[in-house]
Parts: sequence; C-alpha cells; structure tokens
Amino acid sequence: MAPAAASGGSSLPSGFSVFATFPDLLFVFEFIFGGLVWILIASSLVPIPLVQGWVMFVSVFCFVATTALLVLYIIGAHGGETSWVTLDAAYQCVAALFYLSASVLEALATISMHDGFIYKHYHENIAAVVFSYVVTLLYVVHAVFSLIRWKSS
Repeated sequence: MAPAAASGGSSLPSGFSVFATFPDLLFVFEFIFGGLVWILIASSLVPIPLVQGWVMFVSVFCFVATTALLVLYIIGAHGGETSWVTLDAAYQCVAALFYLSASVLEALATISMHDGFIYKHYHENIAAVVFSYVVTLLYVVHAVFSLIRWKSS
C-alpha cells in the first residue's frame, strides 16, 4: 500500500490544483447546484413541512460541509495523508445518500401538491426537484471516483 500512496497518483490535491483535478472539480458544481436547491426549498411552499425540513437540512449540511472541505483542500490541510482520502470517500457517499433521500421525498411532495397552491410554488418545487437530482448525480459521480481513489491509496 505504501508504494501507491507514495506515487502521489491517488492523493488529494492541494492549492488551486483542486480546480484542475476531475473528481475534486465537482466540488464547485456541488456548491453551485446545492445552493440553488437550498434557495428554492427555502422560498417554496411544500405541503409536508417535515419533508421541507429534511431537504433543507440536507442541502444546508452538504453546502456547508462541501464548502469546508473545498477550503481545507485549497489550504492543504490534509498534508497528503491517506486518512483524508478515506474521509473524502465517506463524505461523498453520505452526501449522495442524503441527497438521494431528499430528492425522492421532494419529488413525492411535489407530486402530492393539490389545489390551493399557487402555480408559482408548484414550479419552484419542480425546479427544486430537478436541481436536487442534479446534485445527487454530482455527489454519486464524485463518490464513485473518490472510492476509486480510496481503493488505490
């Protein structure tokens, strides 16, 4: 295991090279689309408040955690240690599962919207569902490549 870690091919980037490596470049898109989900859910009316609460929790948690990891990678806080590769893979998997559950619940809540809701709120919920699934896909792709990096470290 030491030769793979010493080669540097499976280590995390630091500095602005985070924006030049493929799986880590996805942090930027997760940040942007996750922020859009957060904004859309906060501004829309969801017929089931518990669903809106879970989707808000997931979007805010992942937004803050993704931002923190991105900043830590940019400043090089990981120091090239392989434990950070494990942390990265674990976080991406948890975030993918959280967003998948939030996306399914938000889609279910949007489908169950009945009369009495303004058409604008229905469209906001549809946009939130679409962006939530986009973020889910981003986290799943990032998780797969993080697991590949973890396996090779």
